[in-house]
Amino acid sequence: MGVLLTPIITKDTIALDALHGQTLAVDGNGELYQFLALIRLRDGTPLKDSKGRTTSHLSGLFYRTTRLIAEHALTLVFVFDGSPPPRKAQEIAKRRASDRAMKKNAWQRWSAATSRRRTRRRR
Repeated sequence: MGVLLTPIITKDTIALDALHGQTLAVDGNGELYQFLALIRLRDGTPLKDSKGRTTSHLSGLFYRTTRLIAEHALTLVFVFDGSPPPRKAQEIAKRRASDRAMKKNAWQRWSAATSRRRTRRRR
């Protein structure tokens, strides 16, 4: 998805219990995006407050953070990076192009469907 890190970092899978009492850096943007994408009501809409503002990310962040602190005595440092590194520019361009293509396709399908519906009503 992002920049390939395997040439400079080796993956080591460990149990969460092995990190008891440690300080961990957390990808803040990644965490928030994960909760926005996953925490939904049964009908698929995100959680919202009484003013209609999305709160899925806050709920997820609160519950996961409190669990990690309470159950594993972890100190969490949330890192929110700035602009993406130049090495990620190609990936970002590819994602934007894909997004534009999907939106264009959806718009064309919607236009065709509404056009057919209007044609049937006139008959």
